[in-house]
Amino acid sequence: MSSKPLLLIVDDDPLIGDSLAHAFAADFDVVTSHARAHCLALLEQLRRRPEAALVDLGLPPLPHRPDEGFALIGDLLTQAPDMKIIVLSGQNEEENARHARTLGAIEFVGKPCDPATLLRLLGEALAFAGAENKSAAGGLIGESAAMQRLRLQLAQYADLDFPVLIEGESGSGKDIVAQHHLHRLSARREHPFLAVNCAAISPALLEPTLFGHARGAFTGANQARAGYFEEAGEGTLFLDEIGELPLDLQPKLLRVLENGEYQRVGETQTRTARARIIAATNRDLRQEVRSGRFRADLYHRLSVFTVGVPPLRETGRDRLLLLDHFRRLYADQARVQPFTLDTPAEALWLAYGFPGNVRELRNIAIRLTARHAGRVVDAATLAGEFDSLEPVDRDSRPAPAANDDDARRTAARRHLQGAERVDLDATLAAWERGYIDAALELAGGNVSEAARRLGISRTTLYSRMESRHRS
Repeated sequence: MSSKPLLLIVDDDPLIGDSLAHAFAADFDVVTSHARAHCLALLEQLRRRPEAALVDLGLPPLPHRPDEGFALIGDLLTQAPDMKIIVLSGQNEEENARHARTLGAIEFVGKPCDPATLLRLLGEALAFAGAENKSAAGGLIGESAAMQRLRLQLAQYADLDFPVLIEGESGSGKDIVAQHHLHRLSARREHPFLAVNCAAISPALLEPTLFGHARGAFTGANQARAGYFEEAGEGTLFLDEIGELPLDLQPKLLRVLENGEYQRVGETQTRTARARIIAATNRDLRQEVRSGRFRADLYHRLSVFTVGVPPLRETGRDRLLLLDHFRRLYADQARVQPFTLDTPAEALWLAYGFPGNVRELRNIAIRLTARHAGRVVDAATLAGEFDSLEPVDRDSRPAPAANDDDARRTAARRHLQGAERVDLDATLAAWERGYIDAALELAGGNVSEAARRLGISRTTLYSRMESRHRS
């Protein structure tokens, strides 16, 4: 197997894809793709996950729209959370850059792009990969009340044999909670910890992946294979993105949870699973049950014990502890002096809501280390790294329910009392911008899904997004 890292290039222009592949061939094993669907099919065929990716935002079917590129960022990080993604775009808009970084991209580069610059950025990003593995092994960082409650819950649940459901937003660290707390604090710590991302495997392959298969069970099954339940032994099996589990597979998982029994695909022999199950989701499974997309009985079996990983916006000054941790970690890895924030920049850091959670914070620390090692970063420089021109903590903004007139009136009164003069048009535009950004985040950049959440058509959403770009 090659010792070079694997680089994925996704661009609908074959000339660009081929040119970049040629330019990076000496330093990377390179695979190329031209569209989101083709890319996802390609990933299923690869024997290893790419360490890095260059992704064009303007992918088909609408090459001048960014939604397919945004959605692909979410897809790639779902399959490989540590993948370093650099976004390429002919539309060098600051808003697209900020949103791509919020979703988890480490950099945004406008076209035409210099291969030497891209090679430098890829090298800087991959240089920090080893440091991140060490960081994850250290577990959770933070002393806020929310983090202390989480640690207390994890200590109580770690050594139980019952399933645990971990809930939390994307990028909040659910995988660290599963492996470095619930598993490593348990009596099963000497046994395997295996993780399966239910969203990263095609539905047709998910059942044999989990339960194994007999020889000849389906086309390509040339020999019998054990599944993850069997290979986990008496250890822990972590089912990430459990909300993506197909409905027809849910009864089989329920059977395992109820009596430990399962069968390999193509076999009649009943086998017994001994592994403990930990599941995680960034969806509201209660809503999924109400909508008929998730079985109520499976939800109740999985959620006997539930822990919620708090988003960064609810952890107060923990954001400074994380900043200090990552800036020192990456400075040590790069053998440079860590950057520091001046007082206004530190206040800005505390005010920002980090919609991408720890993943976003970590990527900002990587960029600042690469660009400003040993220097003092001011507020203007830091603001350029955030996803909003007004990087205010979302918890500090009024957030009344959509149909709660009293709450809206209270929030408006508080706003008016705290300002000498309010620009009503700007305030309403900010609310709309916040809802659009939140919908896009929850939809993983998929404009159709975001429009559905907002109760408007895809065309209307595009129109509002473009009018915002022009303003």
